[in-house]
Amino acid sequence: MASQAATEPVKPNPSGSFPARSKIAIGLVAALLVVMAYLITDDYGRARAYIGLENRARNAAELNAVLLRTVLEKQRSLPFVLSQDRDISSALTSRDPGLLQLVNRKLESLITGTRASVIYLLDARGKAVSASNWQEPTSFVGIDYSFRPYYTRAVATGSAEHYALGTISKRPGLYISRRIDGPDGVLGVIVVKVEFDELEADWRRSSDPSYVIDQRGIVLITSLPEWRFMAQFPIPVEQQGPIRESLQFGAAPLAPLNVTPALTQTEPDRVVAGLPGSREPQEYVRVRVPVPTTNWILQMLMPAGAAVKETVRSAQLVAFIILASVLGSTIFFLRRRELALRRLLEQEEARRELERRVTERTEALSTAHAQLVMQVEERQRTEARLQTVQQELVQANRLAILGQVTAGVAHEINQPVAAIRSYADNARTFLARDQIVPVRENLSAIAELTERIGNITDELRNFSRKGTASPKPAIAHDVIEGALLLLDSRFRQTASKVTTQMPPAGLKVEGDRVRLEQVLINLMQNALEATVDGKTCHIGIACTADGDDVQLAVTDNGPGIPPEIMQSLFTPFNTSKERGLGLGLVICHDIVVEYGGRIDVESSSAGTRFTIHLKRAE
Repeated sequence: MASQAATEPVKPNPSGSFPARSKIAIGLVAALLVVMAYLITDDYGRARAYIGLENRARNAAELNAVLLRTVLEKQRSLPFVLSQDRDISSALTSRDPGLLQLVNRKLESLITGTRASVIYLLDARGKAVSASNWQEPTSFVGIDYSFRPYYTRAVATGSAEHYALGTISKRPGLYISRRIDGPDGVLGVIVVKVEFDELEADWRRSSDPSYVIDQRGIVLITSLPEWRFMAQFPIPVEQQGPIRESLQFGAAPLAPLNVTPALTQTEPDRVVAGLPGSREPQEYVRVRVPVPTTNWILQMLMPAGAAVKETVRSAQLVAFIILASVLGSTIFFLRRRELALRRLLEQEEARRELERRVTERTEALSTAHAQLVMQVEERQRTEARLQTVQQELVQANRLAILGQVTAGVAHEINQPVAAIRSYADNARTFLARDQIVPVRENLSAIAELTERIGNITDELRNFSRKGTASPKPAIAHDVIEGALLLLDSRFRQTASKVTTQMPPAGLKVEGDRVRLEQVLINLMQNALEATVDGKTCHIGIACTADGDDVQLAVTDNGPGIPPEIMQSLFTPFNTSKERGLGLGLVICHDIVVEYGGRIDVESSSAGTRFTIHLKRAE
C-alpha cells in the first residue's frame, strides 16, 4: 500500500482549460502583433519599393544617356572632317560660284548618310555662303548668323556647341560648329545642326518621362514635347532678358515644370509631377544622370504609386501569413495542452484497467510462449532438413550436367590418347634410327597432350565435388574457362559459333567457383539447346565490371522464351522442354541469390540474354 501511494501521479485540474483572463490576454497580444506587423511591413515595403524603382530608373536613364551620347559623338566628327575639306577651303578663299555650288551639292549629299538636320557654311563674317538646304524655300544661304553663339565661340575657340531654336525652321536642335583656318587667318565656320526627333520618339515609347536640362535647368530634349523649354526652377526676371534677346529658345515662356519634391523627402529622390493630359499629379521616383562630354543632366521619372502599393501589399501579405502561422501554431499547441490534460485523466483510468487485464493475460501469454518455443525449434529443424535437401538437389543437378557432357569429354580425351600412341610409335622408330631430335619433339608433344588430358579430368573431378555454400572470392576468368572446357566438345559437335569477352585479369567475384561454373554451364546448355534447330547457332559469353557490380552475360540467337514460360521462369517445374524437370534455372537463381546477386532475363524473337549480377570481391 505504501509503494502504491508513493508512485501515485499528481492529478491535473479536471477542467483542463485556461482561465478566461488568459484567453483575453492572448487575444490582446495577437491584436497588438497584427497592428505592429501592419506598420512595420508598410514602412519596409515602401522603402524596398522605392529602392527597386530607383535602380530600374537609373538603369533606364543610363541607357538613354548612352543613346544620346552615341548620337552626339556620331555628329561631332562631321564638322571636324569638313573643316579639313579642300573644296570648302577653296570655296571660302575664292568665292567662286562654281566651287560654292559644288560645296552645296556635297553638303546636300551628306544629309542622308549622316542623318543631320542641316549642314551649312559661314564665311569669316558669319554669313551663310553654302548650305545643304540650298534648294529649299527656307534655304540658309545669304542669312547672317554672326549673332549666334555657335559662330562667335567657334571663331574665338575653334569649336562650339549651342542648343537653340532655329531662327528660320523654328525647330530646336544642337548646333555643332568648327572654325576653318586659312593661311591668313579665319576663313569661315562649318555648322552641323542635329535634331533629336528620333531619339525623343524612342524615349517616348518607354512610357517613362525622360528629359535633358542644361546648367540653367531649362529642358532641351524630352519625351514630352509639352515640357520643351520649360525650366526646372523659376528663372529670375533679370536672367530671362538676355535669353530672349539671344533667340535661343524663341518666344518660349520658360515656365517652371510642374514637378515638386514630395512632402516627406528621403532617399531616393521622390517628386510629385503633373504630366500633360493627366487629371491629377502623381508620385514619381526621379533619378539624375550626367550626359558624358556635355554639361547636360538627363532626368527620368519612374511612376511609384502602383509599384509601391503592390510591394507593400506583398510584404503585408507575407507578414500576415507568417503571423497567422505563428498565432495558429500557438493556439494549436495551447489547445493541444488542454486536450493533453484531459487525456491524462483518461489515461490514468485506462492504466489501472490495463494493469488488471495484464495480470489476467500473463498466465495465458506464458503458456503461449512455451508453445511458440516448441514451434520455433520444429521450424529450425525443418529448415535444416530443407537446406540439406536443397544442397543435394544442387549436387544432383551438377551430376546431371556431368552426364550430359561425359560423351563429349570422352571424345575429347580419346583424340589426345590416339595422338599419344602415334607419337610413341614414331619415337620408337626414330630411336631405332638413332635420330634423337625427332624423339625429343615427340616426347614434348606427348607431355603437352598428357597435360591437356589432366586438365580435363581435373575439371571433371572438381566439378563433381560438392561446392561450399559460404561465399569466397572466385576468379571470373577461371569460372568461364572451366565451363568452356567442359562444354567445348558439345560446341564443336553442334558446329556452334561461340564468342567470348573475357574479364580483366585478376577480376574476382563473391561465390564458390564450382557452383558458379554450374550456373554458367546450365545457362550455356540452355542456350545450346535453344539454338540447336537453327541454321546458324551463335552463343556469346561476356564478362564486364561496373564498379562493384560484375555482369556475366550468356546470349543466344534462338527463337526466344515463350511468354507463358517467361512469366514464371524461376518457378520450380516450369519448363518448355519435353524431358525437362524445370529445376535448372531455379537452382541457378538460388545459387546466385545466395551470393548476394541476381539474374536478369531479356528475351525476344531475335534471341535471349541471361545476365548474372555478382558482387565484386577484393
